[in-house]
Amino acid sequence: MRLPHLIPIARAPLAAFAAMGVLWGSFAAALPDLKTMLDVNETRLGLLLFTTPLAAVLAMLAAPAVGARLGRVALPLATLAMAVAFALPGQAVALWMFPLAMLCCGAATGLTDVLMNARVAALENRHALHLMNLCHAAYSFGYAAGAAGTGLMRDAAWSPGWVLGSMAAVAACLALLTPERDGAIDGLARPKDRKAGRLGLVPVIGGGMVLIAFLTENAAENWSALHIEKTLGGSPGHGAMGPALMALTMGAARLVGQRIAGRINPVWLLTGGAAVSATGALIAAGAVSPVMAYAGFVVMGIGSSVISPTAFSLVGQRAAPEARARAVARATLLGYFGYFFGPPLLGFVAGHLGLRMAFVFAAAMLMAVPLLARLLNGNRRG
Repeated sequence: MRLPHLIPIARAPLAAFAAMGVLWGSFAAALPDLKTMLDVNETRLGLLLFTTPLAAVLAMLAAPAVGARLGRVALPLATLAMAVAFALPGQAVALWMFPLAMLCCGAATGLTDVLMNARVAALENRHALHLMNLCHAAYSFGYAAGAAGTGLMRDAAWSPGWVLGSMAAVAACLALLTPERDGAIDGLARPKDRKAGRLGLVPVIGGGMVLIAFLTENAAENWSALHIEKTLGGSPGHGAMGPALMALTMGAARLVGQRIAGRINPVWLLTGGAAVSATGALIAAGAVSPVMAYAGFVVMGIGSSVISPTAFSLVGQRAAPEARARAVARATLLGYFGYFFGPPLLGFVAGHLGLRMAFVFAAAMLMAVPLLARLLNGNRRG
């Protein structure tokens, strides 16, 4: 089915993915100004971000119950709450307020992410279509728009409060597109039969690949602006272009992936994506100019673009039908340990070994993806 026909089917999760991309893209590009506003180094900034994964994990654990209770309004309310939360970090006039603001961002993001991925999996199996790459492309394009817009606002000397507040308003508008007449996500509630409720290893293995993919994306998204500005001497506009370029590349590559999904063996797709992404990370690590770093981020984007959507789709295919939504939710939870624990972990590496080594670390992590892909492909439905 052609792209124009897929968009109406996936409208609600597409808007949620785009909203999340706008918010995190803006946050990543504004990170150097937030660091200056808080007057902290990379290591301490990573520690201040630590409340984000803690809140996200708790929200993800609660997401299936919340989604089952709220029904079709769960995704719209979660997306709107996420938009409101991201206006808070720029308003942190005292250091202690920042981790509290990030706690809100983590909780709202964790809840939204589980619900929107589970909704995509439900739509894929209902319509016998592949939609993950399309929806993840919406995140990437939203991320690029958020990062690029933030770069323009930073060059115009806008404060972090105005920057993040403006992007929160954009995300709130996208949240208005998420309500559906039949938007309930079946399979989130735990069944009474314990045997039917078992998820097995499918979400664990798939979540491991998503974890690595998100950690790698974090290396470019949350630290590329600092790498370009601090290590390579670029301007704020140059710094914002790092995450924006990677996100644009990932968005375009995911649209290509949408067309070829199902035609290529997923194991080979995941293996090739990991190898390409690792190569890009090493190019960024060894960059001697912003242009060389941009090239590395583009290569990283091409490789990373296929990992998480393919892993999520495999989880949905390999999980038992009655446990599909919860399996995707569990894989999302495990995967987002990489997304949320990535910034403090990479901040620790950058603070002690330099920003270049943070990208080398990400490249090393990618080497586990081919093994996990083979394990997941050979795992039967439980």
